[in-house]
Amino acid sequence: MKVYLAGPEVFFENRDAIMSAKTELTRRYGFTPTVWTGEKYDPSSSPFDIGLQISAFNENVMRESDLIIANLTPYRGISADVGTAYELGFMVASGKPAFGYSNDGRLFAERVTADYYKGAVARDLRGFIRGADGLLVENNDMGDNLMLDGGIRHMGGVFIRRSVAPERMFDDLGAFEECLAAARARLLGASAA
Repeated sequence: MKVYLAGPEVFFENRDAIMSAKTELTRRYGFTPTVWTGEKYDPSSSPFDIGLQISAFNENVMRESDLIIANLTPYRGISADVGTAYELGFMVASGKPAFGYSNDGRLFAERVTADYYKGAVARDLRGFIRGADGLLVENNDMGDNLMLDGGIRHMGGVFIRRSVAPERMFDDLGAFEECLAAARARLLGASAA
């Protein structure tokens, strides 16, 4: 089975090392990894056209994949990388099994309250938590936006959350490996990795 490895790793300086480790683990668990490698676009195109080429290539790779494992560790903010969220939604809408993980073990509401609002929240008259700007803090005991958690759960997957040291936030692969184990158990049976 082909697994689409989604996440913001493509932006990292050490992306080759991380993706090599993820690829090796994926194979060890009995899956074939599929991921964009960056060689498939025309470098003479405009930046906008390169973006369209990359988007189209990624969508084709997702169509050819059987499932997704998404790195939903907060990236450039309080939530998952927006491109990864799109890819997760694309795969769920395609009816494919979905698994996700985050190396920030806090619930979404905790991150919104602590990281975005810096604790400046209060309960309204109905008991809902709101930020100083009046906006509702989504508080569903989920790891990220309810649509990400919900999509994974509705497709029979799991969303693994771990708390790792800040300096290991994007290269600790423990939760990723837990997703591989869960995917193997669900989709390939209990064969040893």
